Amino acid sequence: MTTTTTLPASALPADWRDFLALTKPRVMTLVVFTGLCGMLAAPVGIDPVLGFTAILCIALGAGAAGALNQWYEADLDARMKRTERRPLPAGRMDRQAALHFGVGLAFFSVILMGLAVNLIAAAILTASILFYVLIYTVWLKRRTPQNIVIGGAAGAFPPLIGWAAATGDVATLPVLLFTLVFLWTPPHFWALALFMKSDYAAAGVPMMPVVAGERTTRLQIGLYTIPMAAVAIAPWALGLTGAIYGGVAIATTLVFAALALQVSLRTTGMGDAMRPEKRLFAWSILYLFIIFGALVVDRWVG
Repeated sequence: MTTTTTLPASALPADWRDFLALTKPRVMTLVVFTGLCGMLAAPVGIDPVLGFTAILCIALGAGAAGALNQWYEADLDARMKRTERRPLPAGRMDRQAALHFGVGLAFFSVILMGLAVNLIAAAILTASILFYVLIYTVWLKRRTPQNIVIGGAAGAFPPLIGWAAATGDVATLPVLLFTLVFLWTPPHFWALALFMKSDYAAAGVPMMPVVAGERTTRLQIGLYTIPMAAVAIAPWALGLTGAIYGGVAIATTLVFAALALQVSLRTTGMGDAMRPEKRLFAWSILYLFIIFGALVVDRWVG
């Protein structure tokens, strides 16, 4: 499939806001937060300057992945109402500029991480960028409804990177955090896909509701919530965290499971408001902020 898109002949030169939009700043917020929490939850401290540098590199790496994603998917974005006002489909930026910006950010973030922090963190950052761009964006997004399942690994790397930046290695706890985000991603994105189904269908993206139908998607949301809940509680159950994290993880995961169950039990044709799906999507974002925040509080207070 082609990835080109025709830009208006009268396109205005891009300004700083367009380059910022390329980095997907709202997505970057959660990425940076989970990376920071992975760093602060590590059993050893990190020099504040090096810690800031590591978080900056995570942010720049996430921004690079977002920019390259928009460069490659400009044609899809032009066909979706949710994304049609992005800089490339709206004609405010040349695709070449977006490509150069994304590649430049990627190289700078990885090199800075390797030189200033450590090579392990730099290697994981490299893997996260390549996974999001090559595996998810280029290979999976247009080919399979499992794009979110496999591609979810791309957004799960930041806790590993943050931990590695502080310790220089990888341990059981950050691997569990990686797995948590990995299993959280399908229910999170499929909830969005349920009420954005027409947008994905118009763009020809084989998201689960478009290809397999709403009923299958709802069932999959419920099924993925089960192992996600187990992994969320596992750090406390294995003695890797204290009671603060354990209590917050159990309470917030029960809310997540209740919302996921409500979505899973709904049948199609129940109106187009999609309120349960929107509630699950909104809570899923807040859920990660709360549970990762509790991890840090547990580490420093508990």
